[in-house]
Amino acid sequence: MDRIWSMLEEIKPEHDFKESTDYIEDGLLDSFDLIALIDMLEKEFNIIVDGLDVVPENFCNAEAIAALVKKSGGDI
Repeated sequence: MDRIWSMLEEIKPEHDFKESTDYIEDGLLDSFDLIALIDMLEKEFNIIVDGLDVVPENFCNAEAIAALVKKSGGDI
């Protein structure tokens, strides 16, 4: 989970992601941020995120992102 926190902080260092329960709804991540995050996740965990999985509920918090990485074959 620490790797995910680090990626989020790299994308938006001005936000405290640990204080939010829904990154999308709270406006912490926008569509451009999601593209950057997906690219980082794919490289870091050697996975490919299916386009059908690029939905807000898979990026609403660190736990959801970790579940997406696992679903995509990554090891967290």
